[in-house]
Amino acid sequence: MDSLETFRLSENMNKIQILVFSGLLFAIALILSLVESLLPIMPIAVPGVKIGLSNIAVMYAIFFLGARQAYAIAILKALFVFITRGFIASTLSLSGGLLSITGMLLMLFLLKEKVSYLGISVVGAVSHNIGQFLVVSLIYVGVSMWAYLPVLLISGVIAGLLTATLLRILLPAFKRLI
Repeated sequence: MDSLETFRLSENMNKIQILVFSGLLFAIALILSLVESLLPIMPIAVPGVKIGLSNIAVMYAIFFLGARQAYAIAILKALFVFITRGFIASTLSLSGGLLSITGMLLMLFLLKEKVSYLGISVVGAVSHNIGQFLVVSLIYVGVSMWAYLPVLLISGVIAGLLTATLLRILLPAFKRLI
């Protein structure tokens, strides 16, 4: 995959435009989450493992709007999950989302132009799964979860590859929104 091309849309937008575009990305994230929930379950479905289509919108926010907007979208997603699915699901969404964004931003900061959408996405997906794993481990203290960690790591790599590929395909459509 090509090296990461980023430019800050926010440099050419006023605060209202950034707010509106962030809201649009949040709406896209919710729609992608709904689309994902309608997909047929894979034959080897593993509990808790998803592609993470809504993270495409969050990655776009990181690359083109900045960290503040990406974190805001992740927090809004977690609030929406709280309203629709409850506290534990919301906590998992929030922990995974915040760690994912932090991991992707760290990669961008440390590797700058040497990193691709693919690398950032894989780090984000694996970080998301690790964040959720840590919260589940705290909630279910007496249950040994360590055997599940390799499954989450492998599924994170696969999900990261898929979401990066989809982001690259969707970039022209995102650019037309501007």
